[in-house]
Amino acid sequence: MNSPHAPTGTHDFVVVANRLPVDLTIDNLGASTWSPSPGGLVSALSPILSKHSGCWVGWPGAIAEKLEPFHTDNGILLHPVELTRVDYENFYEGFSNATLWPLYHDLIVSPEYRYDWWQSYHAVNVKFAEEAASVAAPGATVWVQDYQLQLVPGLLRELRPDLTIGLFLHIPFPAPDLFRQLPWRTDILAGMLGADLIGFHLISNAQNFLDIVDRYHPERVSGSVKVRQPNATIHTDDDRVVKVAAFPISIDPEPFVSAHVDRTRVRREMGNPETLILGVDRLDYTKGILQRLEALESLLEEGLIDHRTSFVQIATPSRERIDHYQATRSKVEEAVGRINGRFGALGKPVVSYHHASLSKERLIELYSAADIMLVTPFKDGMNLVAKEYVACHGDGSGALVLSEFAGAATELVDAYLCNPFDSESIKAEIHNAMMALATQPEIPQKRMLTMYQQVITHDVDLWARSYLDALKESSR
Repeated sequence: MNSPHAPTGTHDFVVVANRLPVDLTIDNLGASTWSPSPGGLVSALSPILSKHSGCWVGWPGAIAEKLEPFHTDNGILLHPVELTRVDYENFYEGFSNATLWPLYHDLIVSPEYRYDWWQSYHAVNVKFAEEAASVAAPGATVWVQDYQLQLVPGLLRELRPDLTIGLFLHIPFPAPDLFRQLPWRTDILAGMLGADLIGFHLISNAQNFLDIVDRYHPERVSGSVKVRQPNATIHTDDDRVVKVAAFPISIDPEPFVSAHVDRTRVRREMGNPETLILGVDRLDYTKGILQRLEALESLLEEGLIDHRTSFVQIATPSRERIDHYQATRSKVEEAVGRINGRFGALGKPVVSYHHASLSKERLIELYSAADIMLVTPFKDGMNLVAKEYVACHGDGSGALVLSEFAGAATELVDAYLCNPFDSESIKAEIHNAMMALATQPEIPQKRMLTMYQQVITHDVDLWARSYLDALKESSR
C-alpha cells in the first residue's frame, strides 16, 4: 500500500461499496447509458450524498474498463474503481462468494480457502482504500459497505487517520467456531477494527463478532450489544475505541404503499387461481427455493392443495459462473418440470417459473396480487423481499410464510414462521396460512396489519439516520 495520503479530497461524506449505484445498459447501436440501480441502500444514502456533495466509490460493473468519475443528476460524484478480469474472478467470484459467502452463511455449502483468492481480495481492498483516501476531505466521514470490503477500514485508517470510518455488514456474521476456519481470520478482524463503528443487522450477528474478538483479546471487550445503541465497545491496540451495535436495515415503503394495482387483472394474467402463492429470490443456494418447491409437491401429493392453487417463482440470475449456483439452478428447474409434469395440465402449469429480473413495478403488481408470500432462506442477513411484500398489503390482505433464519423474522414476528430445514414445517405453515385466509380471515388480517406498521415506521431512512448518528457520536 502507498504511504499515508495528504487529505486533499473535497468530499465530506464518502460511501465505499463493491458496486456503484448505477447499472450500465448498451442499446442496439452500442450506445452506453447509466441508470440508477434499484435498492434500499441507494435510496437511503442518495439524499445524504446529495446534501453533502458526497462521493460514492465502487466498481461500475464493467471488467477492465477505466472510467473517469462522473456525476449523477442530483450532484453525487461516482468514482469508479477498475477491476481486471483476474480481480473479478479471484476477488469477487472467488474469495467473496466462494469463501466468505458460504462461511458466513453457516456452511450451507463448503467454502474454498485458496491463497491466490486471498491475495486478490487483499489487493482489491487496497485499491478501494486508496481511491477512498484520495477523494475524502480532511476529517470526512467514510462509510464502508459489506463483506467484500472488510479490510478497507483498517487500510484506510493507515492512509487517513483523520477520517471517521464506519463499516456495515449486510450479511450474517458467523459463530466464532465457524469464523476460526478462515486462514486469514486475524487479517479480517484487523481490517474491520479499523472502523469507529461496526454495524450488523441483528444482535446475534454483532454478538458473534464480539465473541470472536473476545476469544483473542478478552480484556478489550466491554458492554452489551443493543439495537441502534452502540453500547458494546472494543479497545484496540492503537488506543482507539470501536463501537458495535445492531441496525436492522429496511426498505423505502413509499413506492409500495402508494402503488395502485389492479389485482383482478394481475390474477387474471396468472390464470385466475383460487390461491396465488409467490416466491421472489436471487437464484442462490441460501434461499431455500428447492425446499419450498418440494413442500409444494408434497402438499399436492397429499391433496391439501390442488390445481386451483398456482405458485409463481421469480428466480433472479445470480453468480452464474460459480459451480454451486449452477447446481442450484439445475435442481430447481428439474423440480419445476417434475411438479408441472405430475400435477399441471396442458397450458396450465402449477408452477410458473421465471429465471429473469423483473422491474420494481412488475414486482409490486405480483406482491399485491399474491395471497401468500414464501420467503424461506436457510440463512439471510435480513431479506427485504419479505418487507416489500408486507408494504404492499396495508389493507391487511395476504399472509407471509417466513423462515425463522431470515433476519426479518426478528421484526416480522407475526409472519407464519417456519424452519426451512424441515419440509414438514414449510408445508404446515403454507397450509396454516391458506386455511386461515379461507376460514378465519380476521386472524391473518390482524397479523398483516401489525407487520405493516412495523415496516412503515422502521424504514430505511431510520436505518441510515440511526447508524450515521451513532457513527458521529462514536467518532467523538
